[in-house]
Amino acid sequence: MAIRLIVKDPDPVLREKAKPVTKFNANLHKLLDDMADTMYDAEGVGLAAPQIGIQKRVIVVDTGEESGGLIEMVNPEIIEREGEQFGPEGCLSIPGLNGDVRRAMRVKLRGQDRFGEPMVIEATEFQARAFQHEVDHLNGVLFTDLAEKVYDVSQTPPTREREA
Repeated sequence: MAIRLIVKDPDPVLREKAKPVTKFNANLHKLLDDMADTMYDAEGVGLAAPQIGIQKRVIVVDTGEESGGLIEMVNPEIIEREGEQFGPEGCLSIPGLNGDVRRAMRVKLRGQDRFGEPMVIEATEFQARAFQHEVDHLNGVLFTDLAEKVYDVSQTPPTREREA
């Protein structure tokens, strides 16, 4: 397992449509392991293979223990969307910016696990947002394309230290 370099916007690889995975082998397993390590190292909640320069339809998502921990998905597709939520998003490939994005409140995804076995996942709220964000990456779409407002979060307000 290894930490991979996260590709940053405007790298053109982020705008390409990723290709379906057809071989479920040790190379795919290493990719999934490296993606999880990279996501955790960067303190993210999701990562798509194009974000590390690999044009394969592979994502990892972990929005916390209450959401079941790490979920790996190969060749994911959103097959149902329901409701609406509006809120902030950020991206490991676009450091320093956040944006307010409308997403479905609930999604159902179909895909495969690391061994090629079919899987279906239903997600709501923040986890649904994360899955939609990562699937967008597989289609060359960034959150800044969808955001109604984008804002700089790289500048944190200065704090005043208390005098002793």
